Amino acid sequence: PHVLGVMAGQTVQIKNDDPTTHNIHPTPKDNREWNESQPPSSPALEKNFAREEIMLPVKCNQHPWMKMYVNVVKNPFFAVTDKSGKYEIKGLPPGDYTLAFVHEKLGEQDQKVTVAAKETKTVDQSFKAGGE
Repeated sequence: PHVLGVMAGQTVQIKNDDPTTHNIHPTPKDNREWNESQPPSSPALEKNFAREEIMLPVKCNQHPWMKMYVNVVKNPFFAVTDKSGKYEIKGLPPGDYTLAFVHEKLGEQDQKVTVAAKETKTVDQSFKAGGE
């Protein structure tokens, strides 16, 4: 996937279903960097990221056009939007929260929300080029 959300310490399986070798190379600021080749049909690589880090870049050294971002958070309350831009966060305890919406080129926008017990809320956020 182009964007992946995981919890700190969660095991991530990286599979190569392509008929070519890839080289997976995360370049984090706050986590351990690694760089591993993965031939076709090889076993999945099992990795994790110990510390919270947003938009951690991962590239393929074999194919410079291939890149992705891993968002590592401390809790299970996160989501990646689907193709239409929709997302859902389930099981959020009642309380006051700040939702951080992050886009790879347009940065981060925060929005405060209060959730009551058994309440469902819709929170929309739009990004505009140029930060408008």
